[in-house]
Amino acid sequence: MDRKTYKKKAKAKRIRKMMLMVGIPLLLIAVSGLVYGGYLYTKAQNVADDSFEEVEGRDQSELREKEVDPDVDNVSVLFLGVDGSDVREEAAGFENGTTRTDAIILATLNNDDKSVKLTSIPRDTLAYIPEVDYEDKINHAHAFGGPKASMEAVEELLDVPVDYYVRMNFYAFMDVVNALNGVEVDVPFNMYEMNSDDQKDAIFLEEGRQTVDGEEALAFVRSRHMDSDIARGERQQEVIDAILDKAKSAGSINRYADVIDAVGDNMKTNMRFSEMRAFMSYALNSNLSVDMHTLAGEGVMYDGVYYYEAYEDELETVRADLREHLGLSSFVSNDESSSLTEDNTYSESETAQEDEDSEW
Repeated sequence: MDRKTYKKKAKAKRIRKMMLMVGIPLLLIAVSGLVYGGYLYTKAQNVADDSFEEVEGRDQSELREKEVDPDVDNVSVLFLGVDGSDVREEAAGFENGTTRTDAIILATLNNDDKSVKLTSIPRDTLAYIPEVDYEDKINHAHAFGGPKASMEAVEELLDVPVDYYVRMNFYAFMDVVNALNGVEVDVPFNMYEMNSDDQKDAIFLEEGRQTVDGEEALAFVRSRHMDSDIARGERQQEVIDAILDKAKSAGSINRYADVIDAVGDNMKTNMRFSEMRAFMSYALNSNLSVDMHTLAGEGVMYDGVYYYEAYEDELETVRADLREHLGLSSFVSNDESSSLTEDNTYSESETAQEDEDSEW
C-alpha cells in the first residue's frame, strides 16, 4: 500500500469515528431520506425531542457573548460516556445520584471550512472543577453536578466555550450492538470480565476473531487488567469501527429504527432536533476535514492518588488551536496553580491498577 492510499484510508477511518461521536441518530437523519423516506426522519425527530434536556442554570457558556446558532456559527459539543447502570447508579452514593464519565471528547466544528477537531480528554485528567471549587479527576465532575459540571470543568481545562453536550450510557452501546445483530472483533487474549450488572467473570471471551453481542462487546471494551488503558482505548475504537461497518451494510438498513430506539432510550442532550440537523452539512460535505487528538500528559501521584496530568505546553498548544478553530481570540488564560504537591510519576502499565472504582 502506497503512502497516499494509506493516508486516504486513515482519513476515512477518522471520519467514520467522528460520525459515531456526533451521534448515531445524526447519521441516520442523513440517510433516512434514502431509506424509509419520512419514517426514519420522523422517528429520529421524536427520539431527539425525548432526549432533550436543558442544562439547569446554564443558558449558554459564560465564555460566549451571545447564544450560538450551529447553522452559521462555529460551535463545540462535549460527548460524555457515563459508566452508569442501574446497579451503579443505586450504589453510587453521590448526593445527586449521577455517575462518573469514562469517555470525554470535545468536538469543535468550524462552519466556514466544515472541519471538525475531536479532543479526547483522559478520564483521570487533573482539572479544576468549579462545581466543587477544587481540583480532582475530571471524570468526577459529572458525579458532582451532571453535564453542567462536566461542561464547566472542560471549559476551565481548555479555555474554550462548551455549547452543547451529548451524554450516553453503556446501555446505548450494548443495545446498538444488539440492534445490529452483533459485531465482529478480534479478541487478543482470553478474557474473563464482569457483565453490565457488575457480576464478576460473568463474561468469557476466547482469543480470536468472533462475533460478539452487546454484553460481550461491553466486556471487550471494558477489559484493562491484562494490558493498559491505551490498549483499552484501541479496543473501543475497534468496536466503533465494527459498529459503523455493520451499520452501513445493506443487511442492516432495516435495523436502523431499532438503532435509533437503542440510542434514544439512553441519551440526553441539550441540542434540539433543529440544531442536530445543522450538523448534517458537515456529514454530507465530501471535503470534510477531521482531526483527532488525545490530550498528551503523564501519570502522577498526589497524596497516594493517581492522576493524569496534561503537559503544560500541550495545554497551551491545544487551547490556542481550539480557540483558533472556533474563531475566538488567541488569548489563553493562566491556570490556577495546583493545590496538590507532586510526588512521583509512573508508567502507563501501572495505571490500570490504580483506579478500580470506575470500570466502564
